[in-house]
Amino acid sequence: MLSKRLLFFYFLFLTFDFAVNAQTATWIWYPGDYEVWLGNKMQNRRTERGSFLPPFWKLDNHYVLIDFHKVFTVPVAEEVEVHVEGTYNLKIDGAAVTGFPKKITMPAGVHKLSLKVFNQSSVPAIYIKGKTVVSDSSWLLTFEDKEWIDQSGKVSDQSGTTWLKAGSWNFNSPKDLPSKIQLPTVVQRAVKVTKKPQSMLADFGRESFGFIRLHGLKGKGKVGIYYGESPEEALSTDSCETLDNLVVNEVKKRDTVMELSKAFRYVNIQSDPGMTIDSVSMLYEYADVKERGGFRCSDEEMNRIYDVAKYTLHLNTREFFIDGIKRDRWIWSGDANQSYLMNYYLYFDNPTVERTILALRGKDPVTSHINTIMDYTFYWFLGIYDYYLYSGETRFIKQFYPRMQSLMEYCLSRRNKNGMMEGLAGDWVFIDWAEGLSKKGEVSFEQLLLARSLEAMAISAKIASDAEGALRYEKLAAELKSKIFATYWNEKKQALVHSRVDGVPTDSLVTRYANMFAIFFNYLTESQKQGVKTNVLLNNNVPKITTPYMRFYELEALCAMGEQSYVLKEMKDYWGGMLKLGATSFWEEYNPSKSGREHLAMYGRNYGKSLCHAWGASPIYLLGKYYLGVQPLTPGYATYLVEPQLGGLQWMEGDVPTPTGKISVYASTSQLKVKSNAGTGTLRFTSKSTPTGSAAIKSIGNNRYELQLDKGVQYAITYAAQ
Repeated sequence: MLSKRLLFFYFLFLTFDFAVNAQTATWIWYPGDYEVWLGNKMQNRRTERGSFLPPFWKLDNHYVLIDFHKVFTVPVAEEVEVHVEGTYNLKIDGAAVTGFPKKITMPAGVHKLSLKVFNQSSVPAIYIKGKTVVSDSSWLLTFEDKEWIDQSGKVSDQSGTTWLKAGSWNFNSPKDLPSKIQLPTVVQRAVKVTKKPQSMLADFGRESFGFIRLHGLKGKGKVGIYYGESPEEALSTDSCETLDNLVVNEVKKRDTVMELSKAFRYVNIQSDPGMTIDSVSMLYEYADVKERGGFRCSDEEMNRIYDVAKYTLHLNTREFFIDGIKRDRWIWSGDANQSYLMNYYLYFDNPTVERTILALRGKDPVTSHINTIMDYTFYWFLGIYDYYLYSGETRFIKQFYPRMQSLMEYCLSRRNKNGMMEGLAGDWVFIDWAEGLSKKGEVSFEQLLLARSLEAMAISAKIASDAEGALRYEKLAAELKSKIFATYWNEKKQALVHSRVDGVPTDSLVTRYANMFAIFFNYLTESQKQGVKTNVLLNNNVPKITTPYMRFYELEALCAMGEQSYVLKEMKDYWGGMLKLGATSFWEEYNPSKSGREHLAMYGRNYGKSLCHAWGASPIYLLGKYYLGVQPLTPGYATYLVEPQLGGLQWMEGDVPTPTGKISVYASTSQLKVKSNAGTGTLRFTSKSTPTGSAAIKSIGNNRYELQLDKGVQYAITYAAQ
């Protein structure tokens, strides 16, 4: 009896030990390759009026042959499952296992498990699952192992191979093949359907993205499906941007789902005589990202603006952060850089940031700027700079620093004799959609972005233990910043002028771009900031910005200068203006002087404008960083600042996500409340009277006060807002 009990408890111990020590397996691949492959797959889904429209920049491909290995310490011999996407060989301690094994036995002891996988059509990937032997991001991989064997049969022991740690995502089941990725969908019905003979106009209530499904389709003939972000677009069968043509050869009634997802609110369905359709629905397709941030305030219009901004970002967050859901559906670096920042205040979804950065970068050799746009290359570096600041993540930079180096060397090689960036053959100097904006010569905006990119390289070099590189990039950045102000700063105008052409600064032309970036890059003295604010940002004689893309940065610069009251009015006028015109997501461009169908046109096309564009969602970032006032001071929120600014609101509250939890803020004209799960914070605020609520509050002069915020403590302050 005793022995049975002992056996019973021994069995429980083994079961418990397995549960505690069992590792989580996931599909793994060469780092960066899945992102490149998936980016190609997604960006080549674009169609215009039924025609395939591919990107116009170089597309790289994944490595087709990958070597995977890891050394394991196995306590007891164990059975291991083997799942592979591709043709493979498998070795244990260098000895090949015959055939294509689906299961192997790993003997007890220290052993090396290796696989070489070939896959031309999709990324070579493996899923290994045992008790201790599993595939995860700690495996080492290479695309060329440089292995050789001498005449005696000895395998080389010094190959010079560079091994990187494996890439992975969330494919955690052997049946969940990375090559079969599909975003989740949910059924949605139209809120209104207008039927006429052989036609049906369905309104899904707001901007949407997914697959149209026809129910009870019966009869032979053709069905035309015309998509529209507006009813005008859907009804314009000869001018709508996207459509599907369906040819039906069977009389039998059936349900049919379109092959490609599309963006739309309205769908106009036209069918041949004799055909019938019972109803229409859609499979709404989305990325399963979780909202971790939020904002609410006393102004209901601002609440509506925030909600529509959230929905806009949600629609444009897919496998990657894309520009817009209707027209391009491509990964644009400038658009993505703004999405990263919004993401840090709503989702804090690091994997989507990393995937997007890697898909944009592609592979060596570098033959052109990212998206062929000079400024978009620099935004790529800025994206890494911000990613490190918000996430504190160093693994990503250490792994991909060589790709940063080669891209920066490409940029530096294209400087002119003055050491400045100037558009060369094949370069698109974009800056912004602005009529008549000069892109000639050495544009000050481009030099400013390069300087910041060099600073990002210096930080990354230190993380990657490249001390020599760090010194070089720091020196280049300092020299360029000095040259920028010597060349472009006009003391009389108190501003950076737009460009230098043939060695002569364009002193008669001041634009907002370089000036506003110089503010939040903190490149200006306090006196220069005030000069720029007055003479540029608040000067109606300086050409205005009409795209949400650059309004993002203009309003950030104003917020950084303490102009929250002004910016609140601007947000209500600009984003509120779109809402008054019936927008259910924010647009690529909004010009209040336009009317009617003019708001729908762009690129010389009647309905070319995107009515759901990622860069339109910037209030998420502005409200989180400059109204709730939360921002990291050191990487990963190890230290951070909370500086609430009501800007004319009576009260506001919200959460800002961090790597370790969230920072919750409530502010009214008389009370402040803060609680955080992050590192060590500083609450900074202004009060007309002496605040109460904590003995630790200290005055810093001019009615300004500070309080140290410790993790997990709820702080409540009574004060009098100015």
